[in-house]
Amino acid sequence: MKKKLQLFSLILIISNGIQAQYNTMSMPEALYGTTFNLNIHESTKQLVAGNQTITGSINNESFWGPTLFVNKGDLVHMNVTNNLNESTTLHWHGMHLPSVMDGGPHQVIPSGTLWEPYWTVMNQATTLWYHPHLHETTQAQMTKGIGGFIIVKDPQEAALALPRTYGVDDIVLALTSRSYNATTNTFVSTARVYGDYMLSNGTPNAQISLPKQFVRMRILNAEIERGYNLGFSDNRTFYVIGNDGGLLNAPVAVTRLPIHVGERYEIMVNLGNDAVGSSIDLKAYNSGQSNSFPGGEPGTTGTFGSLLNNTTFNVLHINVGATTTASTPVTSVPTTLVNNTYWTASDANVTRATINITNGTPGPASVPFNFDNTTYSSTMTPKVVNLNDIEKWTIANTSPAVFGHAFHLHDVEFKIISRSSGAVAAYESGWKDTFFISRNESVSFVAKFDDFADSDVNHPYMYHCHFGGHEDAGMMGQFIVTGTMANNQTDASSTEFSLFPNPTTDKLFVNLKDASTEIYYVTISTVQGRVVMMLPQPNWQNGIDISSLDAGVYTFQMMDKQSKSVTTKKFIKK
Repeated sequence: MKKKLQLFSLILIISNGIQAQYNTMSMPEALYGTTFNLNIHESTKQLVAGNQTITGSINNESFWGPTLFVNKGDLVHMNVTNNLNESTTLHWHGMHLPSVMDGGPHQVIPSGTLWEPYWTVMNQATTLWYHPHLHETTQAQMTKGIGGFIIVKDPQEAALALPRTYGVDDIVLALTSRSYNATTNTFVSTARVYGDYMLSNGTPNAQISLPKQFVRMRILNAEIERGYNLGFSDNRTFYVIGNDGGLLNAPVAVTRLPIHVGERYEIMVNLGNDAVGSSIDLKAYNSGQSNSFPGGEPGTTGTFGSLLNNTTFNVLHINVGATTTASTPVTSVPTTLVNNTYWTASDANVTRATINITNGTPGPASVPFNFDNTTYSSTMTPKVVNLNDIEKWTIANTSPAVFGHAFHLHDVEFKIISRSSGAVAAYESGWKDTFFISRNESVSFVAKFDDFADSDVNHPYMYHCHFGGHEDAGMMGQFIVTGTMANNQTDASSTEFSLFPNPTTDKLFVNLKDASTEIYYVTISTVQGRVVMMLPQPNWQNGIDISSLDAGVYTFQMMDKQSKSVTTKKFIKK
């Protein structure tokens, strides 16, 4: 298969001339506002010579999805329609929000269903992302290309002299790789953990023109498993200005930047000294890495083989263009950025027992890794965190296997306070939600679990390895946050209600018998049982918009917040 794919690439270059070595990199569509309509669907894209490849995408993209711009303090609504032929979820990676809106493996969106989460943005300015998180199918759906960026803005970031013209001097860059079936050009998914061919924003052999000035790159490792050791072809210094949770206190000068699955880094690079018409390459300096570094394995075939393994390869070819004139070009890096105050070990009022990464069970249905010898189940007992507690967690990679892992915690950002392998790198000194942990290493972090509490075990937050195959196989745990916000009701309330008008055409109103009842979840289904709308904690007082539904008879299931009991009524949509 490898020889056939190499032949395809050679034919493509020869038939289209030397210029075909590079393709203009896609820049995802930018969406602004407080209401976002996201349509998840299958699509196709010409990635290699021959048939178009079946991909997954959102809205108008053919791979990946739009970049969502939101402001800190905004109340945002996400109208997510699943038009795949299978169930999915959509997780808002890095977003601080209620667990019922989080989009983890418990918030399953069936095919043909509209899910309507909403929340107030509380994150500071940062680069986040969204992606599927359905247990056992995450790797396959992410391989298709389903995902997208979220850029949070705030006044502190806006006051700084930073590049921020999207697609011009401020770009998003999702890094991943794929292997293809040589006959059909479809993606090879679960049989391979590393791709043979680099994709940048879903573009093979990507290039971009950037202006002769400082530019900003918001880089995401969107891989299934591979890590990237990034640097420029001339070894120039560049500056890390932010990581997962937002801007650092000050820029960090580097010539190499490791980025692992799920991590984001914002960098600034100076093109001001380059001649217009010249070019440089952003490269992955992955040769010479240890086997613990994902993609450091030497093999080119088999489950862990890849043509890119243990090599140095191009990530993005950059052509230097004229300095921008529509906006004032940025010609220097600020010496200071924001003033983060980080949690320390002495701030923690709870120190958790170490969570150990352990080997699972061998065999045909193997579980390669798990936490504390416990493989994930949606009904597993969650860890319980008290609202407003500041906790110290330690993750230890005690598995005898050579693998490193990418650990991700939902809901809150944390501060890494120690690594057993040495000092915490300056570029990961800010707020984080994901980190790489090598073999025989332990990592400790401190986090405050604030703002959101929900004792419902059916909608927990997750912690897991972000390698698609590892989380699919059960390398996940879950936790709930409890407190006065979750348990402030003592008297049982009635769940009786009526719907009006019934029949209706566009809006449906709920009349609760007991005014103290709080609606926790509404699920609307056809009389045949197909779910068509999922509304977590809906704003029902002004009516529920059902105008998108076809005419017919539907069931309205209401779950109340206190008892989590479900009451069902029928209504007619005219």
